[in-house]
Amino acid sequence: MQQAKNKICLYFLTLIFFLLPGFAAELEHRTWTIDGVAREALIYAPPQAQLSATPVVFALHGHGGGMRQAANSFGYHKQWPEAMVIYPQGLKTPGRLTDLEGKKAGWQREVGDQNDRDLKFFDAMLVGLKKDYRVDEKRIYATGHSNGGAFTYLLWATRGDVFAAFAPSGAASTLITKFKPKSVLHVAGENDLLVKFAWQKATIDALRRLNQCDEGQAQAKYCTLYPSKIGAPVVTYIHPGGHQFPKEAPALIVKFFKEHALP
Repeated sequence: MQQAKNKICLYFLTLIFFLLPGFAAELEHRTWTIDGVAREALIYAPPQAQLSATPVVFALHGHGGGMRQAANSFGYHKQWPEAMVIYPQGLKTPGRLTDLEGKKAGWQREVGDQNDRDLKFFDAMLVGLKKDYRVDEKRIYATGHSNGGAFTYLLWATRGDVFAAFAPSGAASTLITKFKPKSVLHVAGENDLLVKFAWQKATIDALRRLNQCDEGQAQAKYCTLYPSKIGAPVVTYIHPGGHQFPKEAPALIVKFFKEHALP
């Protein structure tokens, strides 16, 4: 009798757990094999993703981070439950500013690094998503923090035609001559001691020139909009903090992505 009661209790606890708010945002673990190496990501796909065209967000962790940490700290699948969100996992990668021996996970910084393993990974993920779901090809986005932001910029340089907009954070890029104009939101800390704010400002200034932007217009707190003559605005969120990813950034990034699609 006690065993039966325990089973009933377990059943109801399980039922309650499945009905908790946010459980619908369960993430699926997927793997791909790229050049003989197993790659993995966590994917959130809303129910309608197999029936109707659905936006896609690639969200990239920083150096030393991981896909689970990114899902928890970014939480884009909770901010935008109508979109598919992919949290890929990087591999051990030598850093430029820290972890020079490459003991922690990260992303390639330049074309050709690590035999382009991460660009190949992105290509495989996108092919898989298009096979399994109805991807809205006018609304594909990339965002990432720190080394993930740098890889976001590398995706712009090498796969720019795929994306509608980008949102790097705590990152800088020297690849802007390879960019085609795209809408972008850049998040930066004025007291960033790792990726110096001066480096990030130089990146923002170069993006404004690329996108033929006018003078800035103050928006919400810490936000500035630089309207573009060619329809590719630059938006900045420059906060007084350091290198950390601001907790308010995901909502701003999702709002920005929702406003931009390919023609």
